[in-house]
Amino acid sequence: MALKIALFGITRDIVGQPTLEMPTPAPATVGALLDHMRAHYPALGQLRSCAVAVNNEYAPADQALGPNDEIALIPPVAGG
Repeated sequence: MALKIALFGITRDIVGQPTLEMPTPAPATVGALLDHMRAHYPALGQLRSCAVAVNNEYAPADQALGPNDEIALIPPVAGG
């Protein structure tokens, strides 16, 4: 099973594309996905925070991922 991930802001810049398809990590959780992505893109680990949305809602690290989930990596946002 592969997961399709939408990337925004600096996460898109780091990966070099607006979407990414990755094999599902084991276990298939948000936390495992972040660990997997940080291993493949070490610059993601340099961000002070990075949220994950699953099906348009912020997701905790222990949330399970399924093959039809819409996943987005949301970088920190500065306001002014």
